[in-house]
Amino acid sequence: WFSDLRDSTPLAERLGRQEFLAVLNDYLECMAGAVLYHGGEVLRFIGDAALAIFPIGGSGGWDAAEACAVAVDAAGDAMDRMAALNAVRAGAGESRLGYGIGLHLGHVMYGSFGTPSRIEFTVIGAAANEAARIEGQCKALGVNFLASESVVRNLDGPWRCLGAQRLKGISRAIDVFTLSEV
Repeated sequence: WFSDLRDSTPLAERLGRQEFLAVLNDYLECMAGAVLYHGGEVLRFIGDAALAIFPIGGSGGWDAAEACAVAVDAAGDAMDRMAALNAVRAGAGESRLGYGIGLHLGHVMYGSFGTPSRIEFTVIGAAANEAARIEGQCKALGVNFLASESVVRNLDGPWRCLGAQRLKGISRAIDVFTLSEV
């Protein structure tokens, strides 16, 4: 899972610090709150982005199909939360917040990384980078949610293929999908 707030720089420039931080916290509550509610793990916030996982295997982990289904459910929940937040914002005369959510299934290294004075627990690897790049295609393709073929092949559902996408730093094109009703 990789999610990102759209147009945060102009938003930060337009709002005061406290107001922008309140907006950012509202947004992250929609995204990270949905991940946590559905049993995922939020590993880190990267500015206005969130990196999360739905672990497969191990103690308490899901199998691939279960993890994909739970991640898609969490994405649906996050989108519902954002719709509710944007309705409140519209009622107050504030602009709608745009966002993207990218889901990908793959292998990552999971652990503590860094320097002796600054350690961070996270995941690294091609799958994490691909999830971020897939999320980045949301804006280009005009959708809020994309999943890779590796996610979709584990699920039934009303998926709509948006084609093979060339992702920065990724050697092969990746087919991306969105839900038909999204």
